[in-house]
Amino acid sequence: MSNSRFSAAAPGLVPARRLQGLPEQFFAKLVGKANARAALGRDVINLGQGNPDTPTPAHIVEKMQQASADPRYHRYPPFRGFPFLKEAVALRYKEDYGVDLDPETEVAILFGGKTGLIEISQCLLDPGDLCLVPDPGYPDYWSGVALSGARMSFMPLREENGFLPDYSRISAEDRRDAKLMFFNYPNNPTGAVATPEFYRETVEFAAANGIVAASDFAYGALGFDGRRPISFLETPGAKEVGVEFYTLSKTYNMAGWRVGFALGNARVIELINLIQDHYYCSLFGGIQEAAAAALTGSQQSVRELGARYESRREALFGELERIGWQAERPGGSFFCWLPVPKGMTSESFADIVLEQADVVVAPGIGFGQHGEGYVRLGLLTEEDRLREAAARIGKLGLFG
Repeated sequence: MSNSRFSAAAPGLVPARRLQGLPEQFFAKLVGKANARAALGRDVINLGQGNPDTPTPAHIVEKMQQASADPRYHRYPPFRGFPFLKEAVALRYKEDYGVDLDPETEVAILFGGKTGLIEISQCLLDPGDLCLVPDPGYPDYWSGVALSGARMSFMPLREENGFLPDYSRISAEDRRDAKLMFFNYPNNPTGAVATPEFYRETVEFAAANGIVAASDFAYGALGFDGRRPISFLETPGAKEVGVEFYTLSKTYNMAGWRVGFALGNARVIELINLIQDHYYCSLFGGIQEAAAAALTGSQQSVRELGARYESRREALFGELERIGWQAERPGGSFFCWLPVPKGMTSESFADIVLEQADVVVAPGIGFGQHGEGYVRLGLLTEEDRLREAAARIGKLGLFG
């Protein structure tokens, strides 16, 4: 029996404008293409996604198994999380970066870093406000801005500037109107790393223009060539102008566990805690205990993970050089940012290598207009598969 109350035209079923304004999930289309190819029985090598491929270290899993039986954690957790987890991330930041954090006022526990990157826009931006966003950049920055009804102005990341934004090119109007800005190093998608000079410029720019600076430090543990990525919060004055988002997803291969943090400016941290008070209670206590064990225990697994990605990088680039695909090695993250052959777009190139080589790469246009001309490859499979992927592409004769 039909019921007009539930027809598509019923006013109660018209999506709210905030949902109608969300950006298209570009990579859903990419996943669909890859799955369709694999469904044909093809041996597809998927380098287009950013999902860690190795398991969470055993000592973290064992702590979770033990903690899950603790009846204290079977009740609602404190709304803002257990103090021991906040203390653990503060300890890690002190040991790794020399940064002092007050666990009570300068740390917020998140359901993964992505959640905080969405929430901060809702905390700080009203409809019509302006946010400065990197281009190319992580598309979920756009989602948070859209949900806030705010506007974006894109900061181009150009190869000639080390894929760092050039603040001198930001217009006087945007400097005046912007309330929030995002940046992300080691960078997704380019693999670039930030310099101390860039972070000093960022603090000066944010302070001079009354802009809250939001550092996405998701790949902070993944630096190559003997260089440790630096935290924005190491910069003098950083906590006065902004916050940093940190996640256990990449550092400890805990992507599915959904543990992240917002760290830094106490006023912003309070706003994030406040909005989360209205969304949900905190993480399951057993996960919080396991996360604390990850942060305070041996960091040998982190060192081994970084070495594994660097070895994979060398394996891939050795084969890329053999086939004539010239590109800069990434300085951090687990992504490689590679130029497409002349005369091709990032999407047309990605389609060709999928259809003719059974290799998935992410078109740069999915990360913004200035991502055009590049594709992103992830170092998220074994070395022999990375070499095979490059060799398959090489057989297409697109690079000389």
